[in-house]
Amino acid sequence: METAHAIANPFALMTNPEMILRAVEQSQSLARLRGQIFHPLDKPLLCGQSPDLAEFDRLVDREWND
Repeated sequence: METAHAIANPFALMTNPEMILRAVEQSQSLARLRGQIFHPLDKPLLCGQSPDLAEFDRLVDREWND
């Protein structure tokens, strides 16, 4: 009963890391989550890009890499 009460109280969880791990392992909603890895710094391939826009992208890239 004490464990269920502590899981419902986020402040009690912060003081007991082992209880946090047990709560995460027992969480059905976390188990249903699908994991994805996002790479926000990957550049998308832009087909048919106008020359002016391509030049602007090169200038911005050059500024950030210097």
